Amino acid sequence: MRVYVPLTLPGLAEAHRTGQLGGGPSTAYAVTPALREWYLSDDIEELEYAALSRAALASLRLLAADPAAPRRRVVVAVDVADGAASAEPGLGPDPASLGEVRLAGPVRLAKAAAVHVDAEDAEEDVAAAARALDAAANGDDDAQFVVDGAEDHELLWFATQEIPQLIA
Repeated sequence: MRVYVPLTLPGLAEAHRTGQLGGGPSTAYAVTPALREWYLSDDIEELEYAALSRAALASLRLLAADPAAPRRRVVVAVDVADGAASAEPGLGPDPASLGEVRLAGPVRLAKAAAVHVDAEDAEEDVAAAARALDAAANGDDDAQFVVDGAEDHELLWFATQEIPQLIA
């Protein structure tokens, strides 16, 4: 099963240093039944892109909580055994939780298929979106527009061998 783990660049540096993502139960995103139902598509590529987008939003939340982190969203795509990730049945219809899964323990970074990171030119929009997240969550339409502005930036694809250059 492919899961998408939201991080920040410091989080990616820590994963590179330790060789693992997470130290215990952690949140990731995947193609879950709830995501399939919400997205109304049978195209696996579209569904995986939707899961990646959910993880990018979670990365934005991590950035909002860490003002010292560079303003670039990071998502690591990792292949795990089907039993290693479980969807939480009680998450409800909250759009932010669509596709959310729990990883029971750490995942070896060596299992990563790719890393997705914002380009440097997205930093200004990502910074603004991180500042606007709380207001957007409280229904502020202008703030939601700012958050959506970060989503206009496509995450770039990097091979895992490129992680040292990303965190340098």
